[in-house]
Formats: sequence, structure tokens, C-alpha cells
Amino acid sequence: MANTIKVKLIKGLIGTRQDHRATVRGLGLRRVNSVSELQDTAAVRGMINKVSYLVKVVS
Repeated sequence: MANTIKVKLIKGLIGTRQDHRATVRGLGLRRVNSVSELQDTAAVRGMINKVSYLVKVVS
């Protein structure tokens, strides 16, 4: 798959805002250390930016 990003959830969602939890769920992440491979689009980049304290882009 060309132009993809792997995103990993590095922190738990307890105590975070409801809309941030929904954003993480929208990225396809369920539990800590789960990894999701997504298309590299502006929308996905914006979602990653919004919850940057919870996720990490892995290569």
C-alpha cells in the first residue's frame, strides 16, 4: 500500500475527553499498543495531530 501511515496508541484513554476518545476510535485503535495502518491524507493527519499526546507514528 502506497502512502500509508502506521499509528500506535501509546497511552490509555481513561480520563481523556470524549471527543478525543472518538477520534482515537476513528483511527481504528482499540487498546494500548494497538497499531493501525491508514492512508496518508490531510484528514488522517489532522486526527493524529488532535490526539498527538495519545498516539505515535511508527515506521
